Amino acid sequence: MKADSTATNTLAHKATHYHDLYLALKNVIDDARLIRDPLRTLAYGTDASFYRLIPQLIVRVNNEDEVRIVLEEARKHDLPVTFRAAGTSLSGQAVTDSILIQLSDNWKGHRVHDHGHSISLQPGIIGARANQLLAPFQRKIGPDPASINACMIGGIAANNASGMCCGTAQNSYHTIQNARLIFADGTLLDTADEASRAAFRERHGDLLNTLTRLSQDVMANTALADKIRHKYRLKNTTGYSLNSLTDYHDPFDILLHLMIGSEGTLGFISEVTYETVVDHPIKAAAMIFFDDMEATCRAVTELKPSPVSAVELIDRAGLRAVEGKPGMPDILSSLGPQAAGLLVDVRAADAEELEANLALVKQALSGQATLNPIEFTQDKVIYDSYWKIRKGLFPAVGAVRPVGTTVIIEDVAFPIEKLAEGVLELQGVFQKHGYSEAILFGHALEGNLHFVFTQGFDDPKEVKRYEQLMDEVAQLVAVKYQGSLKAEHGTGRNMAPYVELEWGKEAYDIMWEIKRAFDPQGLLNPDVILSHNANLHVQNLKPLPKANDKVDTCIECGFCEPVCPSKALTLTPRQRIVVWREIQRLTTTGADPERLALLQKDYDYQAIDTCAACGLCSTQCPVGINTGDLTRELRHDRHPNSKVGYWVADHFEGTTKAAKLGLSVASGTRRVIGDSGMTKVTSLLNKASKGVVPQWHKQTPTAAGSLGSIPIKQWDDTQKDVVYFPSCATRVMGAGPNAEDKRSVMEVMFSVLQKAGYKVIVPKEVESQCCGMAFQSKGQFDAAKQKSDELNRLLLDVSDNGRIPIVCDVSPCLSSMKESLDSRLELHEQVSFVSSHVMPNVRVREKLGKMALHVTCSTTRMGLADSFVQLAHQLADEVVIPPDITCCGFAGDKGFSTPELNASALKTLAKAVEGCEVGYSNSRTCEIGLSEHSGIEYQSIVYLVDQLTQSSAS
Repeated sequence: MKADSTATNTLAHKATHYHDLYLALKNVIDDARLIRDPLRTLAYGTDASFYRLIPQLIVRVNNEDEVRIVLEEARKHDLPVTFRAAGTSLSGQAVTDSILIQLSDNWKGHRVHDHGHSISLQPGIIGARANQLLAPFQRKIGPDPASINACMIGGIAANNASGMCCGTAQNSYHTIQNARLIFADGTLLDTADEASRAAFRERHGDLLNTLTRLSQDVMANTALADKIRHKYRLKNTTGYSLNSLTDYHDPFDILLHLMIGSEGTLGFISEVTYETVVDHPIKAAAMIFFDDMEATCRAVTELKPSPVSAVELIDRAGLRAVEGKPGMPDILSSLGPQAAGLLVDVRAADAEELEANLALVKQALSGQATLNPIEFTQDKVIYDSYWKIRKGLFPAVGAVRPVGTTVIIEDVAFPIEKLAEGVLELQGVFQKHGYSEAILFGHALEGNLHFVFTQGFDDPKEVKRYEQLMDEVAQLVAVKYQGSLKAEHGTGRNMAPYVELEWGKEAYDIMWEIKRAFDPQGLLNPDVILSHNANLHVQNLKPLPKANDKVDTCIECGFCEPVCPSKALTLTPRQRIVVWREIQRLTTTGADPERLALLQKDYDYQAIDTCAACGLCSTQCPVGINTGDLTRELRHDRHPNSKVGYWVADHFEGTTKAAKLGLSVASGTRRVIGDSGMTKVTSLLNKASKGVVPQWHKQTPTAAGSLGSIPIKQWDDTQKDVVYFPSCATRVMGAGPNAEDKRSVMEVMFSVLQKAGYKVIVPKEVESQCCGMAFQSKGQFDAAKQKSDELNRLLLDVSDNGRIPIVCDVSPCLSSMKESLDSRLELHEQVSFVSSHVMPNVRVREKLGKMALHVTCSTTRMGLADSFVQLAHQLADEVVIPPDITCCGFAGDKGFSTPELNASALKTLAKAVEGCEVGYSNSRTCEIGLSEHSGIEYQSIVYLVDQLTQSSAS
């Protein structure tokens, strides 16, 4: 009883400290960025690892001053802190049950120097975005992790992430020039600024002296210095970057390089300046197969001195996992049980250099027996498919794992001369412990291998099996072969108990001395990298219960998050799944009903109401999960038998006429009482009608004219036919209130199609038709099917069973039609039809100077983004595509019912399109929000086509 009482008192004492800290921070940081509720602490506190710790408090910091304040207050209250960027870390280095310091959207500053030869980046910039900034200079940052489209610079630097082509020479450690750093006591150091260094020397002379002494001691210890050099001949992120003690003598250089790979345990990186590397524009790749792993590894050794950019090894189990995938060779199905493959990548500055490099690579392999001819491809589709499959090996296992298990990826490195022996023994260890499904792949040139397997943690026997596996792997890799237990994923929690085993007591003690010198109170990310807890790696394991078959394959990697329009407002797809899993777990077990009620209450708005259901998450998800499918199902469950949906479906023509009348009345009223008056009136009506009456937008369009009023040319029998299906959005909504061209999209489509020589056929019953998407998005599945079936019958009839092509003028509608209508129908979205059928039959008279372009989510999902961009470049000299905006968040009618989603998704738009006079897209509703939040008028791209072209026949 006494022990229980002591524990209770300790918890109460800690709770008081957290509350006191919250009150202290509330004076300087607005309450909206101090997050304590059960739903968001769970959602925002989850990362890609297989650990779960729920923060007591999440602080979203906007700038360096706020980071310093949080660190100073945390010290006063003796509370640990952990830093979080994108949360794609795999080793448990970004979770905490204390204070999580999370980056807000304000950390995206950047400066390109010296014609792209160096770049300064704040920690919130995604790695791929940094490379976009450098692309005009044919440069890139050195690190190239597989998660580069999602992970942020802060995590890349803090974990010393590397990747496929990075090797050991181009990681953050070797390419960093300078950094801005904030330490445990709130001190800021800019290593590029002499005044900042002098002030730091004055205040932290003891730390600098300690680093100097440690460097001198290590250099005097020949055996230890040699061991450090050997360890960093390999890829190695186990423990601290002790190579800084042998590579540098100036304490500031040592400090700077120790921060790389320190995983937030020594301080916060608020900006990093990288020396960039050449991004070769000409690339070729080949898949080469061998009889067995030994032969494959011998080939790697031969390739090491040749001009290859990357050599990726894939074992037989990995090849089996991708058999039949698009772009993969047919030979996969006939390979023997011991076969393995290499993905070899060669790059160059020009075609001549590439041919020379390819000749050298083929010569290096000339003495090796291969199972297929060595054929390199420069075809972008095939090249990209090779790399997509290689990057998808980790999630490929996750997608087929039993529900309730997690997928684990470990990350080791062998000395390359011992690669074949090490791999064969490693495979034997998997078999011994019953992990026959494990696949092995990796960056073979560096001896760096990943092994992926599924693991259940709900049974103590399974936890013990995992622990025994890792103990044996650690002995094999770190002791027998003197390799690295963590080559590039960071030490985190899951390898912290093995750091001393790998490095030995002497080096391990130095690491602890470094930790104490930087963080005397031990408050920065405790138990990460260094821990006295030998069982840390099998504690606080993340539950992954069955939640819904649409999302059960999610591995919580976070790749989906950058493209989600609600990411800065409420939850991302990963976070929606995380919370839904917890709701299902609590529902099933009956545990903690009070917590369950809170999660369910907040989930409605945070997850369901503010999900755009745009499906962009599926384009980034390695296993293709569309979290919008879960959202639609949950919307259906809220109103399973909505009579309103059926009534609207049955009376669709009358409903659209009523909507047009409403727009006409609204336009007239607006002229009398103005936008501010309309906002007040519709706000009251919106509340009174429980959302039925939409809130007013300044860009609310006028009503569209009738189809019957559009003039139609006379045709002869030689004209080509096209069926034009105007969506309900364009049949209802006319031009925006500030548009110069007041024609409706329908009128412009007629003009463009006729100009290209087409006889335009409009279905007679079109006014009553809808593709069903408006019902589907609300979870009214039966009504959606009713409308799509009606439309299907109509379009089959009017197109002569698919003989005549059909074009729709709104991208999301066409996307929905492709998913639900008869495959015989030749369906075209306006951009695809204009690109392939209109532009060849018209002539561009002149080009626009500069335009903004919004590529809708449905366009991206249909694979038409490149075509849209190419069309825009045919019409304008400069095309501005805001880099941070994917889906606009208007989501059909969400822009009216949940306008904050649209506002959040487009908050960076106005700045991004400065200097553009006009913007274009291909969805009428999206264009309302785009116009409202950009300061310029957005219209359908067909307006610009009509404005700038004339018939080729004229």
